[in-house]
Amino acid sequence: MDTLMWEAKAAEGRGAALLRWVLDEGVHAVADPSVRTEVFIAGDRVVVIAVGDEPPGRLPDPPEELVERAPHAWPFTRVNVTT
Repeated sequence: MDTLMWEAKAAEGRGAALLRWVLDEGVHAVADPSVRTEVFIAGDRVVVIAVGDEPPGRLPDPPEELVERAPHAWPFTRVNVTT
């Protein structure tokens, strides 16, 4: 399984608008029947985790007025550990 973690910090007072953009526009970039997408919030940050059999596509950058800085994205590959 391949995973993409995407994180953006909202501009002052724009957290709700950033979340709405992620839900309405952002996650569609990784939408695919084989991709599971989860969205989380923590204060002024929005995190998207997309997990699929193939590497998920990257979310587009949100409108500049919604974010304090450019979003960060990290690809991960699951490592199965057996004990």
